[in-house]
Amino acid sequence: MTEPPEPPAAAEQSEPGTRTGTSGGPPGQGPSAVARAARHLPRSVSGRATLAGAVVSGLLVLAIVFGSRLLHDFDSALLPYAVATVFLAFGVAHRYTVWVSAPGARRLFRKGWSSLFSAENFRRTPAALPKMTATYLGFQKFLGARSHARWAAHQLIFWGCVLAALITFPLTWGWFTFTSGSGSGPGYEMRVWGIKILGFDSLNFLGWVMFHGLDIAAVLVIPGASYFLWRRMKDRGAITGQRFAYDMVPLLALIIISVTGLLLTFSSIFLHGGGYEFLAILHMVSVVFTLIYIPFGKFFHIVQRPAAVGMQLFKYTDRQDDEVFPCRRCGEAIDTGPYVENLRGTMRDLELGFDAWTEYCPRCKRVLRGNAYLTQVKKGFK
Repeated sequence: MTEPPEPPAAAEQSEPGTRTGTSGGPPGQGPSAVARAARHLPRSVSGRATLAGAVVSGLLVLAIVFGSRLLHDFDSALLPYAVATVFLAFGVAHRYTVWVSAPGARRLFRKGWSSLFSAENFRRTPAALPKMTATYLGFQKFLGARSHARWAAHQLIFWGCVLAALITFPLTWGWFTFTSGSGSGPGYEMRVWGIKILGFDSLNFLGWVMFHGLDIAAVLVIPGASYFLWRRMKDRGAITGQRFAYDMVPLLALIIISVTGLLLTFSSIFLHGGGYEFLAILHMVSVVFTLIYIPFGKFFHIVQRPAAVGMQLFKYTDRQDDEVFPCRRCGEAIDTGPYVENLRGTMRDLELGFDAWTEYCPRCKRVLRGNAYLTQVKKGFK
């Protein structure tokens, strides 16, 4: 059987198609490979990313102005939060544009979204998109295979943050408001863009849930973030590769936001507003910092995840056609044929020089590399 020449060490992958970097390999090849990959990025990427950020943030400003009925429903006390969301929109659009400009991400992006909006895929497998959205995006079942505790903690953080975002962003932008006909309750009306959606009594269960939605979100987030923080301090594997700014700061920010938010409620109910102003400022600073931090830290995967759903759909629909690509050495299934070819194309774009190794499973890659080491590097030694 014909086998390709000895690959660089970077050819090994724990999961086919997940990494296209150039770490490892024989001395002297890493920098040249990185340089070749960098040449494939358009020189105008930074300019296009800045333009995309400016357009998206500008559109958000217009949405705030018109969604709040020309600022009639906009609460000036929430101005710092609104400004932070504009910076958030700019940062997300900027980094997303840079991300999809890289050859590997661009291929995944195109394949994923083309599968997502494919009429043919919808006709053949109409339940695939809802299934992938629910299992991969909503309930993240792939995390359960690693650890049930990590899955549960991630679910608490995910749904807590989703609930907080659904409440905070529209309120901050003035898109919906709570008004009282008497000025002091207990009857309130929730209005979206000035249109009455529902009326409720603040003293019943629905009213309590409406006014304490952020407290519920905080109660969900605190145990989830605390678990991951504990794991980062105790788990040897997590400690080895963690970075404080990248791994610890997001968890600390979530806990600070949640705790200060609960303390605001505690102050208003039990302390008659004692210390409320200080807590409000501390809570605002922590929220603003976190919103601005999102595009530049670990939280950015929240924005990337929908594209990953499209990629999972791409692989799922190909599997329905039995297009599974076997390892050239052992015959074990690697992944779908189109997915392997997509990975080979990415490696060719990056000029990595070992795209043929995508046709081998991770185990066979290790075996072949070991054989090459014994025959070439340690040749003549026993």
